[in-house]
Parts: sequence; structure tokens; C-alpha cells
Amino acid sequence: MLNTARGRFVLLSYGEAISYLLLLGIAMPLKYMAGIPEVVSVVGAIHGGLFTFYIVAAIHLFFVDKWSIIQFGLAVVAAFLPFGPFIFDKYFLKNP
Repeated sequence: MLNTARGRFVLLSYGEAISYLLLLGIAMPLKYMAGIPEVVSVVGAIHGGLFTFYIVAAIHLFFVDKWSIIQFGLAVVAAFLPFGPFIFDKYFLKNP
């Protein structure tokens, strides 16, 4: 899986999606319901780094795998949606 740019992108997209779900589902409720804002700082920083690498990897695949502008745009939009990278992987990366 890590031998190809596409495989690395899939692994990175899963990490980005999971970190986003952790941020929305655990860190934010802990901040606002339990008064523990530090969790958002840690999980948010991790998610921010993974998000940045995800976008850079999508740009890389745009050139290396000759993605269309639509496929690239969908990859970027997917990063903003909970479960988006999972859906993008299932419908667009599995069917080159």
C-alpha cells in the first residue's frame, strides 16, 4: 500500500478522516460540555497537520496520476466532510 503515491494518499486520507471525526465527536464535546479545551488543541493540531498533508498529497496525485480537475476538486471537498475521504476512496480511488 505504501509503495505507490495512491496507496500513501489512501492511508493519509483515512488518518485525516479519523482525526476529523475525533475532533468533532470527542474533542469538541469535551471542550464545550466538560470544560477541557486542551483536547481540542492537541487533536486540532494533529488534524491540521494531516489535513495539510492530505491536500499536498492530492495535488501530487493531480500531477502524477493525471487526475481530472473534478476528481481533484472532489478530493478537496471530501476533506471538509465527515466521512468524506472514506466515500471518496470507495467511489473514486477504487475505480481508476
